[in-house]
Amino acid sequence: MTSHNLNRRSFLTATAATAAGMLAPYTAAAADDFGGFAVGVQSYTFRNFDLEQMLKRTKELGLKSAEFYSKHIPVDSTPDKLKAILTLCKEYEVTPLGFGVSPFSKDHDKNKKMFDFGKAIGVKYLSADPSMDSFDSLDKLCEEYKIAIAIHPHGPAGKGRHQWWSAEVILKVVKDHHKLIGTCLDTGHLLRMEQLGEKLDPAQQVKLMGDRNFAMHLKDHDNKKKTDVVFGDPAGVLDVPAVLKALKAAKFTGHIAIEYEANPNDPSPDMKKCVAYVKQAAGKLG
Repeated sequence: MTSHNLNRRSFLTATAATAAGMLAPYTAAAADDFGGFAVGVQSYTFRNFDLEQMLKRTKELGLKSAEFYSKHIPVDSTPDKLKAILTLCKEYEVTPLGFGVSPFSKDHDKNKKMFDFGKAIGVKYLSADPSMDSFDSLDKLCEEYKIAIAIHPHGPAGKGRHQWWSAEVILKVVKDHHKLIGTCLDTGHLLRMEQLGEKLDPAQQVKLMGDRNFAMHLKDHDNKKKTDVVFGDPAGVLDVPAVLKALKAAKFTGHIAIEYEANPNDPSPDMKKCVAYVKQAAGKLG
């Protein structure tokens, strides 16, 4: 074995030992009502609203955290603008835990700017759509910033499938990289793969990723009508209790962001039902 491989093995062993510890503290922000899980919202749910309206609606749902997307926290915000945004988040008691979905490439300087942005807003993970040549850069940045890269599977794309479409595909690529490079599994997009003849079980996908899953976009989908549906709707297929059980078995310490892409002009009534469903399912786990 070469010295390069020895150094890489030592590097990966060290990061494996500390990954869980780096992510664990942020569960406390929103875990009180969900059986120990940190449950919040993906702010894309409220994409037709500005930041304060999104925060107001999130607080009304009883959620205390969010994975934000670029409309609500623009990446090119000045330091003063970010300070004002974080002050507003604090006012509404909604903590930024993640951000994305963001592209990453082999351009290290550009990637570093995203990590600087992530550090500035205090997130623990960046949900990501990295190119295959980005990982040498991301290894270095995850080690430096202790921010996780959570690759987001996006299901069908165009006439085929997205390059990151399953836990199997992602794990094969990331397994020899920094322990803080893993997934933000998206149950809705995993279910959408049935449109291409690939039937994926989100709970099994969670089990496969184990401690390399740092976040989750939790949503159900009606493949016939090609629309998101409320948890428990007869048209949906997501087994929320099974997913939560799998997360608990994996000792998941990440962020569950409920995302709902239907009814963008008034998602709150449906989101209220989704939150209640998750709360009940999590409560039954003990």
